[in-house]
Amino acid sequence: MNEAQIYDVILSPVITEKSTMASEYNQVMFNVTKTASKPQIKEAVERLFDVKVKAVNTLVRKGKTKRFRGRVGRQSDVKKAVVTLEDGHSIDVTTGL
Repeated sequence: MNEAQIYDVILSPVITEKSTMASEYNQVMFNVTKTASKPQIKEAVERLFDVKVKAVNTLVRKGKTKRFRGRVGRQSDVKKAVVTLEDGHSIDVTTGL
C-alpha cells in the first residue's frame, strides 16, 4: 500500500464512552472504509502511528431509519475496527496526526 491509500483506509478515531473504556485494555477504535480488510487496517495503523498491532476486529453497524420533522431518513452504514495493540505500545487519538 502506498502513502495515499493508507490515509484512505482510516477515516477517523471513535471517541465514545465505550472506546474510552476499551483503551484500558490497550484497544483503539477507528471508523474505516467499508471495503477495508483486516490486513489493510493493520498495516495502516502500524505505519501511521508507528506501533505494533496484535489483532484487528471489525464490525459493520447498519444504518438506522430515523425521522426528522416527520420526514423519513436513513443513516449510513459504518464500519468500525477495534485494534488491539501489543504491550508497551499506545496511541493518543486526541492529538491527531
